[in-house]
Parts: sequence; C-alpha cells; structure tokens
Amino acid sequence: MDQQLSGIDASFLYLETPETPMHVAGLTYFQLPEAFEGSFYQHFRRFFEGRLHTIPIFSKRLAPSLYDLDHPGWVDADEIDLDYHLRETTLPAPGTEAQLEEVIGRLHANTLDRSRPLWQFYVISGLENGQGVLYSKVHHAAIDGGAGMAINKALYDVTPTPREVAPPPPRPATAKPAPSSPTAVDPLKGVTDIMSNMMRQQARLWQAAPDIVNAMTNAFLARPGETPKALSTLQSLVSQLPTLNAPKTPFNATITRERSYAARTISLSDAKAIGKASGAKLNDVVMAICAGALRRYLQEKSQLPEKPLIAGVPISLREPGDTRQNNQVSGMLCQIATDIADPAERLRAIVKSSSESKQLAGTFRDAVPQDFAFVGAPILLQLVMLVYGRSGLADRLPMPMNVTISNVPGPPMPLYCAGAKVTALHPVSIPAHGAALNITVQSYMDALNFGLTADRRAVPDVALLGDYLVDAAKELGKSMLRD
Repeated sequence: MDQQLSGIDASFLYLETPETPMHVAGLTYFQLPEAFEGSFYQHFRRFFEGRLHTIPIFSKRLAPSLYDLDHPGWVDADEIDLDYHLRETTLPAPGTEAQLEEVIGRLHANTLDRSRPLWQFYVISGLENGQGVLYSKVHHAAIDGGAGMAINKALYDVTPTPREVAPPPPRPATAKPAPSSPTAVDPLKGVTDIMSNMMRQQARLWQAAPDIVNAMTNAFLARPGETPKALSTLQSLVSQLPTLNAPKTPFNATITRERSYAARTISLSDAKAIGKASGAKLNDVVMAICAGALRRYLQEKSQLPEKPLIAGVPISLREPGDTRQNNQVSGMLCQIATDIADPAERLRAIVKSSSESKQLAGTFRDAVPQDFAFVGAPILLQLVMLVYGRSGLADRLPMPMNVTISNVPGPPMPLYCAGAKVTALHPVSIPAHGAALNITVQSYMDALNFGLTADRRAVPDVALLGDYLVDAAKELGKSMLRD
C-alpha cells in the first residue's frame, strides 16, 4: 500500500457505523457569475476536472491489511467515476433555506462507498435567492479541519478569473500481475509488514518514553515557593470533579441514521469586539454564544440542568504551514456556564474554565502518542462501536460532555469558485452517540458561519436552536456594551 493510515486517522473508520457516518462536509454558497447561462453543474464539473489532480487524496482508495489485522492504507484508485463523486440536485419550489437544510441533512446521513475514494460533491440549484450551493463531503479518515484548508486552496481562487493550473503529469505505464481478487495480497509480505509495523509502534513508544517522563516532570515541578501550573490546574479540576460529569440532556442519547441541520451567520467583527471588551479569546466568545442559545433552548423545554453543560472542544495540533492531509487533533472539556443567566458573567466563567482546560491540554500535548496499532484493531474496534450503538448504552451511561463545539479559522479574503463569488462557508460535522449535537463554526471574511449538525430524533428543531444562536450573539453584545 502507498501509505498506511495512522491510528488516529484509522479510528474514524473504526468509529463509523450506519448510524454514525464519519465524514465532514462544507456548505458553500456562491453568487453565479454575472449574465451566466446554462448549467452551473456542467460548468463546475469542467472546472473541477482540471484541478482534481491537485488533491492527491481524492484519487486514493482504501486497501485493507491482511485479514484486517492492522490499519488499512491508501492506494491509487484505478479510475475516478465522476458520475458518482460529482452530482447535482435541484431544490423544489420555492427553494427556501429550510428546504436546503432538509436536503443537507439527508445527504449528510449517507455513508461514503469505501470501495471508492472517500469524497463526494453535490452542486445544488433552485435556491429562491438565485445563489448556487456546493455540498462537499470527505471522510474524516482522510482529512481534518486544518487539512481542509489545503483542499480549499485547490478548489477556490482569490480573483473572479480562475488561475491556470498545470495539467497532471502522465501516469507511468507499469505492468502489474493480475491478482486473484481486488484485495489479493501476498500473505507472507502482509504478515511481515504487519509485524514490522507493530514493532515500529512499540519502538516509538519506548523512544518517546523519556520525552513523556520529561513532560510530566516539568509539569509538576516548579521553583521553590511556586505551585506548578499543571498541578494548580489539576487541583482546580479535581475540586470541580462533581460537575465534570456532564448533566443529562436530550443531546446525551443514542443517535439514529437521520440528521437535522441548520446554517446561521453572525458578524465576526462584533464577536471580536466582545472579546476585546472582555479580554476573552474568540473561541471563548463562540462558546458563550452557543451557551446562551443552549440555555434558552433547554429552558423552554423545561430540560435545563442545574449544573452547567460541558462542551467537548477539538484542539488542532497542526503546525503552521503543515498541509498534510491527515488528522492532527486532540481535545479538551470545558464547562460553558449554562447555569448562569447573565451573558457577561457567563462569558467570564467560560474564560476561566477554558483557560484551565487549555493549560492542562497544552501541558501534556507532547506526551500523548498520536498513533497506535495492535493486532486486529480494525475488527475489534468496529465491533465495540457496533455493540455500543446497538445496546443503547449512551442513553444510560454517564457522559463526559453534552455537545461538541468547534471553531475553525477560515480565509479573511473573498474567494471565487469556478468564477462564482463565494458568499458563505458553513461547516457540516459529526454528531455521535452520547453527543447528538455538533456546533462547528468557520470564519469567512467578516462572518462567523455556524453549522449545527444533529441527530434528527434528539434535536428535530435544530433550526430553532440556530435562530437562538443569532439572538444570543446580540444579547451578549448588548450585555458587554452595558458593562
């Protein structure tokens, strides 16, 4: 195989079941070029065919290891069937935003075909305001938010006139012996590779052991008279242990195959002004806005817990300039102060909680291995996920978090896609068993574009929650001005 998946990348394959698709997606709105006529789908298809080769992962498919004893790998696909990967659909009249969100929910519920490269685009027309829409999904095993920016570079331009892209180099003609089946491998070579990989993983762990010990030592040692930062943070967290068990909400449930979706936008300048006035980071402001919306939503349903909700917040480990198309992520848990009525006080509580959580996550960042391997991982981990989902344990077990909140920085300048001006970029993400609501935010120019992706049974009225996000942003802004 060309490149074996890391343990982190492969875990998104193992976590996937029919109820829990593990792809991420983007919802791009664009204004068609002036005086454009004809099919934008055909126009976009011709444009994209000339750039497909600039996204290497789009021409790779999965290849299993021998008997699924180890992580699979990426190999070159024999052919790219664009009729499967690139499709079109038209909204029924009148073409409202609610109808578009309904279509996105249905498209996002469908798993990708693992016998093909793990991506699929839909060009959607019929929106009543005349805008075009592109729904683009890629499996999380191949990409995270940071690597998604690399794909955006291939897909978008910074001027209305698309830049020239060099054609792909000719593929070398190499004669390959015909295998007995599409997945046939040399058993001896397969066993050798698997055992070599296991030994490499163990060697890496041993090599990393001194660094792990040093990280732990530095975290818990300090100069005389000082309290180590990590120890201070841990003591703070230990004091909060009774509250770190997330309270029960409608989001803590076993999810189904159906999805609901809502896209909403607020001003990035306003959010930054709130952060400046309060000394908060933009991510803290985003969490405070989400907290305000969630508090109102649950309160109206008489389901607001007395304890604050806890958000799972992904953390990117990607270094600046790293465009490798793999996953480099970690995460933290943060109390989002839904028990506090005043928006300004709620933000201050979130700043304190997130600061402690980020400090602890940063302390042990380099001590956490980003890869793993053990014999039979593909089968065993997939079986665990199937049993977990089908047993309904998420409905009964205590959960460490209630909701996922993620903030992905996007381009500050206007973009163009096949000559059409991009007006908004909204994420479409992954709910999970026990965390049926995912709120992901992407910035674009002077906008924060929210994408709320949920299990339809747990959150059937996600559009209402989206409206409350917009209201919560206004309320927080007024509160900070008042202070």
